[in-house]
Amino acid sequence: MPILNQSSHSVSESLILEHLPELNHRHLTSSASTNSELIADVQNGILNATEMHLLTAETQSAGRGQHGRSWQSPRGNVYLSLYHPVHIPVSGLLSLIIGVELAKMPVIQMLNEQLHTERLTSIGVKWANDLGFYQSQNQSQNQSQNQSQNQSQNQSQNQSQNQSQNQPQSQSALDSADVHNTELDQQTLPFNKLAGILIEPVSQAGKLVGVVIGVGLNVQATPTLTAQTSEGMSYQAISLQDIAETLQPKAQAANLPSLRVLYQQMSKALMAAMTRFEHLSIEKPTGHRYYLDSFLKQFDSMDALSELRLRVTQEHNGQTNILTGHACGIDTHGCLQLRQDNGKISALFTGRIDVIQTT
Repeated sequence: MPILNQSSHSVSESLILEHLPELNHRHLTSSASTNSELIADVQNGILNATEMHLLTAETQSAGRGQHGRSWQSPRGNVYLSLYHPVHIPVSGLLSLIIGVELAKMPVIQMLNEQLHTERLTSIGVKWANDLGFYQSQNQSQNQSQNQSQNQSQNQSQNQSQNQSQNQPQSQSALDSADVHNTELDQQTLPFNKLAGILIEPVSQAGKLVGVVIGVGLNVQATPTLTAQTSEGMSYQAISLQDIAETLQPKAQAANLPSLRVLYQQMSKALMAAMTRFEHLSIEKPTGHRYYLDSFLKQFDSMDALSELRLRVTQEHNGQTNILTGHACGIDTHGCLQLRQDNGKISALFTGRIDVIQTT
């Protein structure tokens, strides 16, 4: 079997999860992309495709997000990829199941309890592969004021500049679509993105052998997004530290777990998600819905888009199609359900989501 080449990386043994040997954990100080490295090692036979493999890194030089977008990877955050063998087709439900299990992690639950106490929006699962939250204009302004007390003046100036750049980019993209001007003039709410999920299949000799699940979680560092790096998407980055400092300015992030603890919590969440997905796959041919109904109920309680008014932009064969309506959960296949103004409910497989500010 080929030998792993780690000559360009120094490994920090203190971050390895030795008590979970089934994960075959490797930790690197730097990786081009944890997903890319793990996929290549399995496909090339360097790693055993019948076993799980966990790869974490302190930073990435070419981190990837959905649809080939770049994932900024400053130090202080989690960049984690888990290879898991699979023998069943992967559906759109998997990323949502992973989102639910990640949202159940102790650190997220702790913050959500405090957010709920202060009547602030909780961290939830945003279709189809993100963790974070939307908040009203007033909450957003209050949070920005609190964060500015804990961040340097330069950081505050950069965030202000980036937010001002993001809006014209989003509006410019929409101006090219054939939609009514009143829809374009409506103000949209940015998504506060805490974590992203990237699932990629792994094949050997043309046969699916497993999936690599990549998760980027902003912990201590908040990536600075510009009109270019956010690629016109209506979101802004937020970190666990940002949220903790907003809730407890004096304590700051003293109570946040270490990266090693987060690796453990996230790995267990991903393994639980794969087990749950397998249960759904086994249950489906029987006609029973116990596991499916249990998941759908849990997702509904964590749905970051629930009942929000959306503008969904879809691109197909060079044509732009825009739908507006209210989010009303997901269907049994993991599609987003949109209740349009005419009462029709559409199931959406893909599309750019903008949340419209309502008064």
